[in-house]
Amino acid sequence: MIKKASLFSLVLLIIAAIDSIRYLPATALFGSALLFFFVFSAIVFLIPTSLVAAELSATFPEKGGVYHWVRTAFGEKSAMLAIWLQWINTMVWYPTVLSFIAGTAAYLIHPDLAQNESYLVITILVIFWGITFINLFGLHISARVNSICALTGTIFPMTLLVVLGCIWVFSGKPQQITVTMDTVFPALNQSTSWISIIVIMASFLGMELAGVHVNDIRDPQRNYPKAMLFASSFLLLSMLLGSLAIAYVLPANQINLVAGVMQVFSNFFDVFNMRWCIPILTVMIVIGSIGSIINWLISPAKGLLHAAEFGYMPPFFAKKNRHGVPSRILLAQAIVVSIFCTAFLLVPSINAFYWFLTALSTELYMIMYVLMFLAAVRLHYRYIHRPKVFKIPGGKVGIWLTCIVGLFGCLVTIIVGFFPPDTIQISSTGQYARMIGFGNLLMIAPVFLFYLYKKQKLQSRV
Repeated sequence: MIKKASLFSLVLLIIAAIDSIRYLPATALFGSALLFFFVFSAIVFLIPTSLVAAELSATFPEKGGVYHWVRTAFGEKSAMLAIWLQWINTMVWYPTVLSFIAGTAAYLIHPDLAQNESYLVITILVIFWGITFINLFGLHISARVNSICALTGTIFPMTLLVVLGCIWVFSGKPQQITVTMDTVFPALNQSTSWISIIVIMASFLGMELAGVHVNDIRDPQRNYPKAMLFASSFLLLSMLLGSLAIAYVLPANQINLVAGVMQVFSNFFDVFNMRWCIPILTVMIVIGSIGSIINWLISPAKGLLHAAEFGYMPPFFAKKNRHGVPSRILLAQAIVVSIFCTAFLLVPSINAFYWFLTALSTELYMIMYVLMFLAAVRLHYRYIHRPKVFKIPGGKVGIWLTCIVGLFGCLVTIIVGFFPPDTIQISSTGQYARMIGFGNLLMIAPVFLFYLYKKQKLQSRV
């Protein structure tokens, strides 16, 4: 009998997968304006995504996930594109979160190692293959490990960061930003102001991932919507306050995207005579960040398994081990990520490469969300009489308003993703935009090979 995860485990699974302390340095780059952009991003993306994912999971409790939703709405080809976008964006994303873990772990040895490419690559590969091995034993094991990681390595450090930030501000220490009406509401006609949307949106990606676990939790139709509500509320508050804590303490031009969290904690501990806390907190943040990868590792892989089962990939990838895990897909993606991560050995600027990968990953994911919002509208009419525990309030008006707002958020993010921030040293805006465009095309192109594979497979049967 397969063990079921609890509501509490699912909430922690979502929080640990999405609420990453690693995004805080990048969002802190934009100072007090991040207040506006966090609220804006929550309205146009976090809330619509949470509502749509909750309704779709409640409508289709027998089989969750983006692949099933888009396939039911638009057919197998669109579903294959959606799940490929969800999967390939994680291949681009892994090097960023893994480099953050390696950069943070460097504080256990020597902080300068955070800028050493060889150290980053070796540490990244050891961590990623270890997490892959854990996931081979099934969700109930990975959820248990994930819950421990979320409590000790994400929630506690995030709370500590916010508390120390409040003490810093209210004790009269030097502040790097000033929160006024003029700074909170930036010049919205300038592209550089909107660039912060990229990393803030990136920090909210993945709310729909828990949908693939709808059959793996207890009483899914009741527990899943509750988990989405609890998790999204905590996400917004913790990310906003944590980003402000860093922005108040560190000048924007001194924030390191790979090791910025430990930079600000080191500042706090120096001032408050608590340097003995650095090794303890470093270990906790590394544990929490590792936990954040667990759900990201298994969920897209399970989605890609659906595509393999429908004939878009060779039967080799449709096999599951005795724990019900798509082990061959997990091992294949571990090889792909290992190759991708070696790029750190070739880039001249780790900060620039880190931002580029974050932007490209977010762009790919946003295209998938466009498909998800469109599917939600169609499925709302096609399955209007199907019983479900959770429905988006407002009936037809509610579903249309939610999806239109969500689509607007996706399109804004895609557009601003072509612009680099001023704080990152990149040769030119034009070259960066071309790199983003080419990266999108390169990452999406393989899906057409899967279309061709299935077409040839069907023709060979005739």
